Amino acid sequence: MKEQKWIHGGLISESRPLQIPLDNEDLILGYVSGRVRSSFIRIPPWDRVNKSEVSAYDSTRGRIIYRLRNKDSND
Repeated sequence: MKEQKWIHGGLISESRPLQIPLDNEDLILGYVSGRVRSSFIRIPPWDRVNKSEVSAYDSTRGRIIYRLRNKDSND
């Protein structure tokens, strides 16, 4: 049976370690997924994380799988 994961959005508040206050008022410690890391996508503080997977077993850690691009940035 596959592990159930919850998808949440949030805003990066600290860069080292990546602390993400989620939309449901939880604070998780985030890490970057392999696809984001291999694409050399930078995640600076105060960026919006649109999708982060949180495990049902450990709700204090999450994996960042998608970052929402800022309209005013040049990347």
